[in-house]
Amino acid sequence: MAIYLPELDPVHIQFPVTETALDEPNGLLAFGGDLRPERLLSAYRHGIFPWYSDGEPILWWSPAPRAIFLPDQFKPSKSLRKYFRKSGYQVTLNKACHEVIRLCADSRGAEETWITDEMKQAYQLMHNLGHCHSVEVWRDDKLIGGLYGIQVGTIFCGESMFSLADNASKIALWIFCQHFTAHGGTLIDCQIMNDHLASLGAVEIERGPFMQFLQLQRDAILEEGCFQPRELYQA
Repeated sequence: MAIYLPELDPVHIQFPVTETALDEPNGLLAFGGDLRPERLLSAYRHGIFPWYSDGEPILWWSPAPRAIFLPDQFKPSKSLRKYFRKSGYQVTLNKACHEVIRLCADSRGAEETWITDEMKQAYQLMHNLGHCHSVEVWRDDKLIGGLYGIQVGTIFCGESMFSLADNASKIALWIFCQHFTAHGGTLIDCQIMNDHLASLGAVEIERGPFMQFLQLQRDAILEEGCFQPRELYQA
């Protein structure tokens, strides 16, 4: 069956309205364009993100329903709390964003990752410009886990996470939820539900309520210094 998608203008950064996204594959909205910061920021402000593989054109998505975390409601399991207390892990914020992006790509096989070289460079540039942020988990000064994503107002649009040691990515998410909530963060967008996200407590929300909330929060301001590089926790 043929799929007809609008192609993005190479110069202008407007996107089709998200209601026109396909049902199958879920959320596919448009193709083309580029990953320059202005276009990426416009995408996230409208509930859209890029997701494609090497050899494909850039594909833009806005799935329904949407997987999210409510950071103030994130509750780690007793076993995770116990593990972290004994782990010796250190959790930091924005101390190694470029490396987190690289490891999110490299920790998956080439056939599994969508974080192409083009994507890595784009999000590393977004970090340099103050839009992309990371959480890092360390053991004995070695980076063993983390996550990264894009800030839009009081919403954090999660892109990827990785774990090279037990529970590292879960701990990154847990500690970040505490920090983000304390600074006025309201929602973490996880894009598409999977078993791992569900096991961590992610829930689904329909496109309409998600877009309404995004429109309300995308220009809201977090508490000053929310993403200033720092240590978040030392077990």
